[in-house]
Amino acid sequence: MPFLLPLKSKLAINENDVNNIILSYLIHNCYKESSESFISCTGMKQPADHLENMEKRKRIFHHALEGNVLKAIELTGQLAQDILENNNDLLFDLLSLHFVDLVCSKKWTEALEFAQTKLSPYSVKEQKYMDKIEGFMSLLAYENPVECPMFHLIGLDYRQQVVDSLNQTILAHFNLPIHTAMERLIQQTSVVRQCLSQEVRQLIIFLFQFVFGGSICWLFFTE
Repeated sequence: MPFLLPLKSKLAINENDVNNIILSYLIHNCYKESSESFISCTGMKQPADHLENMEKRKRIFHHALEGNVLKAIELTGQLAQDILENNNDLLFDLLSLHFVDLVCSKKWTEALEFAQTKLSPYSVKEQKYMDKIEGFMSLLAYENPVECPMFHLIGLDYRQQVVDSLNQTILAHFNLPIHTAMERLIQQTSVVRQCLSQEVRQLIIFLFQFVFGGSICWLFFTE
């Protein structure tokens, strides 16, 4: 029969904390209708920043994800002009998404002209932009861009990464958390588990050394 430690107390979970975690996730991801319904159902007090810019952010991300990046850039500038003016990396990444959209639509001439007028100027700023431009330009060498070694640039993962970065930049601009409470909780849980795992391993090594001696312990934990 396994040895079990008696559980003398249970950790109390505050319902308000859970509700705040859920609401922060809904607000962060621009689920406007869902967040309003959640507030109504739970009786929570609507935070001051609940609706602020949420609808505008939602439109921006929708355009960026659906292939209308230039409109997303325009709307971002209307929301706060300096968001992209002060972030060359993000603006370049957004422009690169439009280039990708042109390539995937097989608008080769437009894609080349766009790269020359909008992307090439970045090459004189830093070497990293030149390296990125070379990767994007390699897509033009293939009639089917999926066959290109840099095919990941046309994938949803890359687009989602850029859009997430835009979301975090806008949130930071308005002094809002760039990560949801749920994300922070998961990160903290992962760190705690990792620390506990290391401590348990050290304890096991100590017990092996104590019971069997160092040489046998070394065989167990070096294979």
